[in-house]
Amino acid sequence: MNYRHAFHAGNFADVHKHWILTLLLARLAAKDKPFFVLDSHAGAGFYDLAREETGRTGEAADGIGRLIDSPAVPDSFSPLLTAIRQLNPDGGLRWYPGSPWLIAHFLRPDDRLAAVEAHEGQAALLQETLREARNAKSYHRDGYDAIPSLLPPKERRGLTLIDPPYEDRDDVSRIAKAVTDGMKRFATGSVAIWYPIKTFSLGDALARELPSAERGRLRCEVWTRPPEREDAGLTGSGMILLNPIWPIDETIAEDQPILADLLAQEDGAGSRVLSF
Repeated sequence: MNYRHAFHAGNFADVHKHWILTLLLARLAAKDKPFFVLDSHAGAGFYDLAREETGRTGEAADGIGRLIDSPAVPDSFSPLLTAIRQLNPDGGLRWYPGSPWLIAHFLRPDDRLAAVEAHEGQAALLQETLREARNAKSYHRDGYDAIPSLLPPKERRGLTLIDPPYEDRDDVSRIAKAVTDGMKRFATGSVAIWYPIKTFSLGDALARELPSAERGRLRCEVWTRPPEREDAGLTGSGMILLNPIWPIDETIAEDQPILADLLAQEDGAGSRVLSF
């Protein structure tokens, strides 16, 4: 894989993805019963924004940098921003959490995380990130294959997060197959699938291929500039939620437009929430 998330850590897409992730985790933790999270494409799990890779792109400044001290940020971002501030106790914004670190941060003693990473070097970093999290386990294997094999969890409550780098042409079909197989084993579990927006075509393809879900399907998208051309680069961030946990749809519908305004890079920034 050529993709390295260190170049993009803390960018606007991370902010959108991790905000929705923390909303889901908070809803899972609202009940006393333990829950399980499967992170199929976990990455290294923890990022130093002072490293050359991140500094070279400057993407974090237009992402988490715009939110961390903004008075306009809605209350629903508090869990994410609180976690980031705890990582930076001396102030500033050097350390940024990946999804496995955030998930481990939310786990209670009886909750569990399975974090999967296929890239050997990233898997080694992931293992180090989760070294002190006793109820989190890392796996060095293919994330798509891991989804049906690790489901259903003994807890019978949980979330599968799918966040691949989208470097292969068959990613959409592999996501659809993994989710379909996984939901045959764990039909009541929630699924969150992140995807990049250049145009809306990738989200459209995922929406066509994904299976139905007992508690509905949501497509949540935010774009920082108009997603009009295939050659425009990354213009937005999308999350598809299967079996979303109520009332997360109401929170996203209310606060996602505010996020779009905070992250806007050009006229034409916006957002939408679609049931499909």
